[in-house]
Order: sequence, then structure tokens, then C-alpha cells
Amino acid sequence: MQIAFLGIGLMGRPMAINLLQAGYQLTVWNRTQSKAEALLSHGATLAFSAAEAVADADIIITMLENGPIVDRVLFDSTADISFKHGSTLIDMSSIPPELAKQHHHACLALSINYLDAPVSGGTVGAEQATLSIMAGGDKAVFDTVLPIFTALGKATYIGPAGAGQLAKCANQAIVGITIGAVAEALLLAAEGGADPAAVREALMGGFASSRILELHGQRMIDREFNPGATSRVQLKDLRTILDTARAQELSLPLTQQTFNQYQDLVSKGFENVDHSGLLLQLEMLNGNRKISDKPTRSPYSEQETSKVDSDA
Repeated sequence: MQIAFLGIGLMGRPMAINLLQAGYQLTVWNRTQSKAEALLSHGATLAFSAAEAVADADIIITMLENGPIVDRVLFDSTADISFKHGSTLIDMSSIPPELAKQHHHACLALSINYLDAPVSGGTVGAEQATLSIMAGGDKAVFDTVLPIFTALGKATYIGPAGAGQLAKCANQAIVGITIGAVAEALLLAAEGGADPAAVREALMGGFASSRILELHGQRMIDREFNPGATSRVQLKDLRTILDTARAQELSLPLTQQTFNQYQDLVSKGFENVDHSGLLLQLEMLNGNRKISDKPTRSPYSEQETSKVDSDA
């Protein structure tokens, strides 16, 4: 079985490595070629274009940043993509549910199978092959590719095309809102004179315990904001949730408030901090009061890191 893997980023790289380690033959492509070249030592074959990667592939996996990029790479008339008859496209990117449905219909017209299968678990889950995979599309196609998903984590069949992306919207609403709740709780505790690390430890044993409190709460205390998932991508996902809700005539006030805070954070130049970096926005909103006096670690240069420390 020949697999083409398109998108060797923070998530795509460890996912591709896990597939290679599971014995699959991978042809890899990335817009920044050097990222794909780094997988040659793991046994991957390099493609110099998306069209080259896809040409002989039985399975095409995309792990790209957003829907418009998936469109440009695979479905744009200038992309010169030719899919193998009967092949299967598995889009593991996070894109709008309606766009996933459009891609499904486009694939039907091309006589290829389609699954939307976004993931949750961040870079840790990608590295440890413990991702939660939410799949939409034909159940028979899902069953056929289940061994591939098993090499990456645990897959759940959600429903027809677009349903996987709806599940990811639900996931990202909970993640974004909960990150905001953890940030507010730790700042409240710290400002009142409590040790936020001790508060986190106590809460981990109670009803407020969550994966967000465990991982991102610790990131906030350590001021470690190198991205597992960036604030820019979290903002994109929240925008997708709100757009989807509006199409369904739903009002989601908590998601809207969280979106507003991420939008403010990104507008201040912090688009590449981890999404737990929403704490920085909360601290700025409260006159630069911090939950910890530890130096902030972020993906910025030394000069920009100093700016993070002084502004946050």
C-alpha cells in the first residue's frame, strides 16, 4: 500500500514517522521542502510536488493548516493533481465541516474515496501515537483504513462526510474555553496569595480535573509557551466553530468570548505561542500581573522573548 503524506509540520512530522515505523511506505511532500527531506532518514521517499506525491498513492493523507490550503494543494485547477482511480483521500487537517462536504462530493466525481478525519491530542499525542481521530465519511471506507489510524492513535467513526470536522469543532470549543477557565483560575489564585502550582495540584484531585488543567496548567505555571498547537491555529478553529454555529442559527457566547481573547492575543503579535499562551492575554488585560515570576519561554527570538516578558 502506497501512502502519500502531505504536510510535514508540528503534527504531520511525528504522525508520518509513526506510519513509517509501523511499516508503511510513505511518499512525503511539504511546501517547505526541507521539512519533508528530514524524513528521508526514517525511510520516506521525497516528492517534489503534491502532484508527484499523489500520482501513484493508494492512500493520500493531508495534514495541512487550513481548508483554503487543502483546496489549493488538491482541488485547484492549477494544481495539476491526478488521483489514482479508487484511491482514498484522508484529510486529517482541521477545516470547516461544509468544506469537508464539498471535498467529499469532489472526490466522488473523481471516483476516489474521502474521509474527513481531524485529530486531537497535540504534538504529544502525535509523537506517542495516542491521537484521538474523529472520522466522517463512508463507514466501509473507515473500516478499510482503520489499521492506518491505529498506527496513529484511536479512531472513532462519527458519521457521514463532515461529521468528523463537527466533532473537531466540539473538541476545539471545549479546549479553547477550558484554557481560558484555567488561566483565569490560576491568575485569581495567584493574585489572592495562593501558590498556583499547589492550587493546580489540589484541583487535579477534584471535579475540576481535566487534561487541560494537567498539561496547559503546568505550561502556564512554567511559562512554557513553545507551541504544541499555536494560538493562530486555535483562533482559526474558533472562527470555524462560530461560522458553523451561525449557519445553524446558534449563539455560542462562551466560544465568542474566547475567540475575542485569542483574537486580541494574536493581534498583539503572539500568533506563534502555544494556545495555552492565552494566559498572556489575560495578564495583559489585568495590568501585566503574572501568575509566576519565571521567565517566559516562547518560540520568539531573544529580543522578542524580552518583549513577551515585559508586555505580559
